[in-house]
Amino acid sequence: MIFNTFQLNERRVKNRTVVAPMSRVSTALDGIPTKAMFDYYETFARGGFGIIITEGLYTDTVASQSYPNQPGIVTKEQTAAWATLTPKIKAHGTLFIAQLMHGGGISQHVQHTLAPSAIQPLGKKMSAYGGGDGAFPLPKEMTIADIEAVVITHAASAKRAVQAGFDGIEIHAANGYLLDQFLTDYTNQRLDAYGQNKFRIIAEIIAAIKEVVPENFIIGLRLSEGKVNNLKHRFPGGIKDAKAILEEAKTAAPSYIHISGEGGSWEGTGFYETGESFTGLAKQITGKPVIANGGLHDVNIAKRALEEGHADLISLAKGALANPDWPLKVHREETITAYERWMSKPIVASGPQ
Repeated sequence: MIFNTFQLNERRVKNRTVVAPMSRVSTALDGIPTKAMFDYYETFARGGFGIIITEGLYTDTVASQSYPNQPGIVTKEQTAAWATLTPKIKAHGTLFIAQLMHGGGISQHVQHTLAPSAIQPLGKKMSAYGGGDGAFPLPKEMTIADIEAVVITHAASAKRAVQAGFDGIEIHAANGYLLDQFLTDYTNQRLDAYGQNKFRIIAEIIAAIKEVVPENFIIGLRLSEGKVNNLKHRFPGGIKDAKAILEEAKTAAPSYIHISGEGGSWEGTGFYETGESFTGLAKQITGKPVIANGGLHDVNIAKRALEEGHADLISLAKGALANPDWPLKVHREETITAYERWMSKPIVASGPQ
């Protein structure tokens, strides 16, 4: 089933494999993708993956940028550079999706961070990403105007993604970043409409994007329980919370749901006491295609996720770093290379493309 084709909106996906978004922090401080990044992405396309999702791209120059060397999709120069890469990826029959990301309270780049509430973020910065290793700054509680600006800039970035030739975008509402901070009880203690309905900003972003992109442009949504600064986090209400979020997602109607395995594997932490999986619930409740993530480089686990109906596609992160030709290897029944930590080190930037 891994090699069955799949229809995503009007796009044909040649198989069920996806490269998950992975921060490579490798621009030249200008947010413009480099030749090294082009080589990185095209390696996965040559390796047979059906979809590649970019690392998170910042969406404004105010407070969204998470890392000094993070790429963006804000300026004409950034958009033009992505436009030179997208045809190279598509030439391999691979769909290319841009992930839109706002760092919120755990940005390691800006000091004037914004978050749903003025609450000190957990954990510390990660020096490997260029932000030092101290505590995160105390974020400013977002005003309604700040929230409206985030909605507007996500839509503007999605429109630029269309101009750059991407097949779609993925809204990053996972892993502890801004939109996930709205979904999380201890980072969102607002008393207004955005606290009463924690999904509201995400629904507004999806609606705003639909207004400015072609009708069948792919609009994905990434969700998670774990966070980069709190890997063990799980929904306080367990399956009840998962279902509530997914009911909101059903109403917002993105093109697909991508469940991140941050802090654990799909098989290890993606299930509830009922025996139901987060991904399976997403399929059941939203009726949308679902991408599973977490340890799915293991062929047997990947087959289980697909064949038992828990997901429609499977995404690889560390497994893809170790095996950029994973689909070809599986097809040829070759040995899958074990991931080693050095494979996560950011690639070296080589200047603007």
